Amino acid sequence: MLLAACRRGSPGFAATDVTGAPFGRELALTDHTGKPRTLADFRGQVVVVFFGFTQCPDVCPTTLAEMAQALASLGDRAGKVQVLFVTLDPERDTQALLAQYVPAFNPRFIGLRGSPEEIDRAAREFKVFYQKVNGSTPGSYSIDHTAGSYVFDPAGRLRLFVKHAQGVAPLAADIGKLLDGA
Repeated sequence: MLLAACRRGSPGFAATDVTGAPFGRELALTDHTGKPRTLADFRGQVVVVFFGFTQCPDVCPTTLAEMAQALASLGDRAGKVQVLFVTLDPERDTQALLAQYVPAFNPRFIGLRGSPEEIDRAAREFKVFYQKVNGSTPGSYSIDHTAGSYVFDPAGRLRLFVKHAQGVAPLAADIGKLLDGA
């Protein structure tokens, strides 16, 4: 009963509530059309930020596909949600590649990139781990990275950390709560 009393008034998110966290406050990169972007550009929308790379064999495409399904389930409300995919592989993920890859999941999704230094700064700001892992042939590599998404409310405040494979329905429900002002 005491636990229920503590949760009264809480929006009851499925994702981890990180409201007030001292990270994820800044993001300044270039989108897949060449336009400089910051988080402030998307005020008034729920913003979902995911760090990954286009040659990722599983986590990244699965996450983007789940986000696309979650937005589809929101119907007209999906127009108030912006998904940002931040590449951790600026060496291979060119503007042209991001412009092809990211909108393939949903035409409204935006790919972001920058110099290796800018990507490193963004990753540190969001507490994202990433590390290049050499492949079996010279010049081939993969990137190990944090597999979660960061969700901002329409006021631009970081509110949620969504673990990988949490599911479409919980993601859509949490985004819906933020759209409703939770």
